[in-house]
Amino acid sequence: MPKALIRYLQRFAAGLAVVVGIVLFYRRLLPDNPTTVALTLLLAVLLFSAFWGLRVAVFVSFVSTVALDFYFPPHVRRLVIYEPQNWVALFTFLVTAVVASQLAERARRRTRDANFRRAEVEKLYAMSQQLMVSKSVQELVNAIPRALVENFQVAGAALVLTGSKEIYRAGQAIHDLDTVQLNLAMARGDISSDPKKGLYYVPLLLGVKPVGAIEVQGAAVSRETLEALSTLLAIAIERTRATEALGKAEAAREGELLKSALLDSVAHEFRTPLTAIKASVTALLQNTPGAEPQRGELLQVINEEADRLNRLVGEAIEMARLDAGDVQLDFAPHSMREAIDAALAEEKNLLAGRLVSVIVPDRLPPVRMDLARVTEVVRQLLDNAVKYSPPGSPISVSSEQKDGMVVTYVADRGGGIDSFEQAFVFDKFYRGRNQRLEVQGTGMGLAIVKAIIQAQGGAVGVTSQVGQGSVFSFSLPVAEQNP
Repeated sequence: MPKALIRYLQRFAAGLAVVVGIVLFYRRLLPDNPTTVALTLLLAVLLFSAFWGLRVAVFVSFVSTVALDFYFPPHVRRLVIYEPQNWVALFTFLVTAVVASQLAERARRRTRDANFRRAEVEKLYAMSQQLMVSKSVQELVNAIPRALVENFQVAGAALVLTGSKEIYRAGQAIHDLDTVQLNLAMARGDISSDPKKGLYYVPLLLGVKPVGAIEVQGAAVSRETLEALSTLLAIAIERTRATEALGKAEAAREGELLKSALLDSVAHEFRTPLTAIKASVTALLQNTPGAEPQRGELLQVINEEADRLNRLVGEAIEMARLDAGDVQLDFAPHSMREAIDAALAEEKNLLAGRLVSVIVPDRLPPVRMDLARVTEVVRQLLDNAVKYSPPGSPISVSSEQKDGMVVTYVADRGGGIDSFEQAFVFDKFYRGRNQRLEVQGTGMGLAIVKAIIQAQGGAVGVTSQVGQGSVFSFSLPVAEQNP
């Protein structure tokens, strides 16, 4: 016997039992007039209608009418009606019970429909939140079938996009999905279904433009929700497409700007040493009488400018490698004083005439770092301090331990950096607005510093005040101590 029929029979039996219980209560325990009994029976009818539906309530209404006439005055235990007013009373009770049952059933149905619609709206909202995080169309179309299965508890879901033959599926019943009907639904532009298989075919329309189509199996979803789902998914797909296209266009634009900045910076910086080398070589080739004493000076100029060219090319190559992640780091525990001393030795000529103070505590723990790269970082910061501070002004280098990191500072007495520009000084090719025409450089030094330090698990920063100087800092993790 079907479970639904058994459930209905149980409810009818419960209704009969309640009527019998009310009759016994008023006949044996609390004798009362028929009006009170009728009101009690009517209340029972309303409760059955509110909780178990109209059919059970109508059955209880008829049973209550018979019980009211058979067991209560004026004709006890006789199913007869002699006076017209009794007919009117019983008929009125029956009609009232049936009408009240219908009203209660209607209210119950509306409540059930409202809860169902609310649940569908919540599912649509949850699905829209899931689709918002997709960053590409490929990621989105893979997420849509899974989201349909998770949010609407369907057995299977499939998606196809306009102009694509690939079908994206999810769920346990993906092999039962009819892909031919899926494409037909997209071509027709109207919702269709196959009741026997429990399949729904929903085109994804943005206005009248078809974006794709979805197919779901075993979905207890209203047509209105399917239409809302169609528009929601179409908007999500088109939005992601537009965002992806905008991102590609922005990346292309940024790439062009980067190329332009690189060419402008490198061309400008290369022109100066090339001009000096060309002038010196020309003077040497002319072999002008009396120019012999200047020969050594010209060769020195050529040597220095060639070194400068070599450094510029090296910075450009290193920046490209750091951006591509094509750098092998040789990590080992080293004292920060080793990197500082090595950088000072390399920059000895540059720092001539400067008072450089170094403050590094003897008990400072070793740092896990690539010594050569960190030496380059200190050298770049020293070079930056020399460029942007007055000749002869002092420079200080110091280190301290703070929160499991060793922080190193390079301070100068230059013109300082305003708060707006402090956020950009570590960007590639960025140079100060007031110094870009006065100080030579490509704007890659601090960007190289940032890339090297971040590759070693550290961070960079700057503190500056206009007219008072700047303090550049970088932090690196303390090396783990072996027990």
